[in-house]
Amino acid sequence: MYHYHTLSNGIRIVFRQNNSIVVHAGVYIGVGSRHESAASEEGIAHFIEHSIFKGTEHRRSYHIRNRIDGVGGELDAFTTKEETCVYASALTEHLERCLELFSDILFHSTFPSHEIEKEKDVVIEEINLYKDSPSDLIYDDFEEMIFDTHPLGHNILGSKKNVKHFSPSMLQDFMQRHYAPSRMVISVVGNLQFQRLVRLCEKYFCCQPLSDSQPSLAAAPVQYHPFSTTINKRTHQVHLLIGCPAPTIFEEQKTPFTLINNILGGPAMNSRLNVSVREKQGFCYTIESQYVPFTDAGLFYIYAGVDADAADRSTELIMEELRRLCQVPLTPQQLKAAQTQLIGQMAITNDNGLNEMQSIGKACLNFDHVDTLEEMNRDILSVTPQQIQAVAQQYLQESQFSFLYYK
Repeated sequence: MYHYHTLSNGIRIVFRQNNSIVVHAGVYIGVGSRHESAASEEGIAHFIEHSIFKGTEHRRSYHIRNRIDGVGGELDAFTTKEETCVYASALTEHLERCLELFSDILFHSTFPSHEIEKEKDVVIEEINLYKDSPSDLIYDDFEEMIFDTHPLGHNILGSKKNVKHFSPSMLQDFMQRHYAPSRMVISVVGNLQFQRLVRLCEKYFCCQPLSDSQPSLAAAPVQYHPFSTTINKRTHQVHLLIGCPAPTIFEEQKTPFTLINNILGGPAMNSRLNVSVREKQGFCYTIESQYVPFTDAGLFYIYAGVDADAADRSTELIMEELRRLCQVPLTPQQLKAAQTQLIGQMAITNDNGLNEMQSIGKACLNFDHVDTLEEMNRDILSVTPQQIQAVAQQYLQESQFSFLYYK
């Protein structure tokens, strides 16, 4: 189902063929905000993601913007704690255009000073926008507290002060240290022959390694200490975030915990938290849980925005659901329903070519392999009620939870 190839300089390729007239292509780089080694660097990974579109040895920013947009395609990028991704969607006939542009901006960006100064204002406005959204900001504040001084707790956007002081030489230096071929994966989903994709990647990526040095590895997170904190934000709602450590992407508990997260607060309307807090009580519009596994850590969050008078009762209801999952094993029927629901959600997500391209790119980056849907489904169906309860008891003990409130 998936095709793999490694270029001579270490860049990996992962590909799946489909029957669409649209091709989705991206380059995943294993560097994110956690790899910023000094306080003055916080936010630089994200700023580079913006700045690589501002000029190269061969193009000005105008030409970069129009290279894909001009043929009706879409070009974009994003930065996470551990990855940066540049990607595009276009008609299959324009795949070579996409790959050539990726190579140009990743290997030949010049970071023109006048363009960089303008982009600083753009990122500062992005920071302002984020700070005006408490339902987003609370996650960053929580991660900063739960990871203490570790880089995983850094805000991906960085601070306004840092952004103002970033220079072209700082951006070049960070890329030279971290954008190594061994950290890159080219991910493509589309209707073409794999051999053609390999030839195009060899043409544009083979002879252009950014660095021969080994990238530095980020240290593992420090020991976790639970907390309960209230911050006065003068918001109309009380925003609450309850969370705790969770399995990493490499641990065998990941699959049972994914099911636990989906049962408690996944996207379906029948999640336990949605039924208990929203449907039965009407306390909130939004309540959800998220499981975010990293390479050497993991986080589980429950978020809700509630009326001030309902905050305490909402917290009680959330904790009751957590206790119930730890104390009462799922019946075979309940587990089967949860497994069927998660398998269906995954199939719908992967039915989108862009989603699949991003999913297999990240999987190849971390595991050097992509599990098929059938393999993932087998893992999900192999989980037992006893495993669900054991993993819940391991991670969801009340004493392990931290609480953050915006009031």
